[in-house]
Amino acid sequence: MAERRSPAYPSPTRRTVLRAAMAAGLTGLVLPSAAACAPGPAADSMTVAGGESGGFYLEFATLLAASLQRHGVARSASALETGGSLDNMDRLASGEATLAIALSDAAADRLRTQRMLALGKVYENYLHCLVRADSGIVGPADLAGRTVAVGDPRSGTSLTARRLLEAARLAAAPSTIQLGLNQGLAALHAGTVEALFWSGGVPTAAITAFAAGTRLRLLDLSALIPALRSGFGAFYDRVLIREDSYAGVPATWTVGVANLLLCREDLAADVARSAVDLLLEHSGELVPAASRGVQYLSPETLISTAGVPLHPGAEDAYRAFHG
Repeated sequence: MAERRSPAYPSPTRRTVLRAAMAAGLTGLVLPSAAACAPGPAADSMTVAGGESGGFYLEFATLLAASLQRHGVARSASALETGGSLDNMDRLASGEATLAIALSDAAADRLRTQRMLALGKVYENYLHCLVRADSGIVGPADLAGRTVAVGDPRSGTSLTARRLLEAARLAAAPSTIQLGLNQGLAALHAGTVEALFWSGGVPTAAITAFAAGTRLRLLDLSALIPALRSGFGAFYDRVLIREDSYAGVPATWTVGVANLLLCREDLAADVARSAVDLLLEHSGELVPAASRGVQYLSPETLISTAGVPLHPGAEDAYRAFHG
């Protein structure tokens, strides 16, 4: 997959690109009237379920909440610190969160038991497998028999990491511990774990800070993508973490998993439509300045929601943008 940053697309280019995507992705939908595309009344309040401190989920959720309030989609909006994808979907189901960010493989898995809708595919997520540079671990096979942190039990990382370890068919099963990003980095520093899985944007702020004082290596996980796709579905792509995204770490291929912005079925259509308008027209407000990743809020990929149905209000917004 080619590396590309989130551009500030001029309007004609964005519309041209989305036109082709719409023809493929929204065939058969009824084109809404002009009146249906007019901005609706603001929601009283909205909460965006994000993730751990120091991770991209929470950064994105905070920027999105500020944008929702700034542009009048909600009278007030806030971000919620959580354990990650699985926790976010729980909070969405309970009504504690209005919107939730989740990995597409976790969302598709949860869709079997939870009714929810998507507003869009918002960015690419990068599966990191971090080890200390002096550990002697140079590839996934070397994780056999090691102690590995696989993410917070409430995170999508924990699902993806376990799937990857299963796909790796290691000679000896690793000892897995469920630790989130910050606890996992502390354990890696202390030597109580030998590897840490984390799924997030690039660079992840907490890893950047950690790498300033500890020499790290990222493992190339891309050879496991065919086994992941065969065993668990076409959610997994080959993506590049560029050189010096973290101090002293060379460019490394890894597994990419898309992130979705999710909502409940009872979210008002006007609110859903206005939220998608932000993704399309104000994407520059929603990408942290330090980010170097791919597919941030690009119009050609927003509608690719990995089998999670789009909210009807989101469909209206994409149709209006296309037309």
